[in-house]
Amino acid sequence: MKISEIVTLLNAKIVCGEEFTDREIERAFASDLMSDVLTTPFDNGVLITGLANPQSVRTADMMDVSTIILARKKKATEEMIELARENDAVIMECPLSVYHISGILYTHGLNPVY
Repeated sequence: MKISEIVTLLNAKIVCGEEFTDREIERAFASDLMSDVLTTPFDNGVLITGLANPQSVRTADMMDVSTIILARKKKATEEMIELARENDAVIMECPLSVYHISGILYTHGLNPVY
């Protein structure tokens, strides 16, 4: 699934990485606990989280995850956006809950990590 499709399905707003909307995403993982993200290897995926701080971007980068969806109307900070730009990452903001985002993406064919 392309990032552009995710944006449309979720009515999300890209705040960083607009130039990467043709990037293909194969799987998704949802967590607010970055320790769980660090123990779950998934490349070419999207991280769905409500954790809107630089740690989520750093963790995603460590796991080679280049797309982050911020759930629950969370807003990316300037520091997050700057880190994402340095790492060619996409950050999008979505008003929906983590559960709702996960359900929409799953029903439209995006695979879970496990």
